[in-house]
Amino acid sequence: MILATTPASEAAAQYDEEDGDAVRREAALEESSRASRHWWDRNADEYQDEHGAFLGDDRFTWCPEGLDEAEAGLLGPVAGLTVLELGAGAAQCSRWLAAQGARPVALDISHRQLQHSRRIDLGRGSEPVAVVQADAAVLPFADGSFDLACSAYGAVPFSADTALLMREVHRVLRPGARWVFSVTHPIRWAFPDEPGVEGLTATSSYFDRTPYVEQDAAGHATYVEHHRTLGDRVRELTAAGFRLLDLVEPEWPEQLDQEWGGWSPLRGKHIPGTAIFVAER
Repeated sequence: MILATTPASEAAAQYDEEDGDAVRREAALEESSRASRHWWDRNADEYQDEHGAFLGDDRFTWCPEGLDEAEAGLLGPVAGLTVLELGAGAAQCSRWLAAQGARPVALDISHRQLQHSRRIDLGRGSEPVAVVQADAAVLPFADGSFDLACSAYGAVPFSADTALLMREVHRVLRPGARWVFSVTHPIRWAFPDEPGVEGLTATSSYFDRTPYVEQDAAGHATYVEHHRTLGDRVRELTAAGFRLLDLVEPEWPEQLDQEWGGWSPLRGKHIPGTAIFVAER
């Protein structure tokens, strides 16, 4: 599971790592893929240190709002199913799926993230989760290999061609299989990525699909996120052959006072932070 923060113009103005800058510009599939692989390899250790306690070792949580699959049941019964998790990070969600009797395969573009999966398994003395390093838009599996596919904030926001990604997921699923994924709620792209009151005023166009790119001094992308509207996501799913069953927008729970990047109790009371798409092949 990988959770990222929503980019905004204010974030771009503040970004200066290694004298780079953050801009809104086009970033094609290869550049986006390369940037994601290198960024997550560099930052996997820090990410797991900072967020590992929230994610747990074997918890399937969909979002910073803390919605767990054990409560939501968006995947349906998983026992006995072969499951593909995209953008798995350290495979926390896959570990939960295995505990429910599923046969998960955790895929991530970052080798370092998958090393953290192995670290967790060794520390627990448990059967290792099957992991694969690959780009989610070019899945290394045969047609109809899986009974279910899922992704908690992984892969989808970082792919330049999510229409292709949806077609790839459709290809590797068996008829009747579900594809469930969570992403930053598209409306968040209109607002600054700030947890306080400054994050409640729209400063960008919701309809601007130009990617958010952090780049080094030479102009090479080091981090890329891609925006699609809700309508874009629905059209990508249906064009790939999926049927949309549900669109879940988790509300911020009263008891949760933890901030995560731009997610906070204040913002959660006013605007949605996550969109979860439940589709069927």
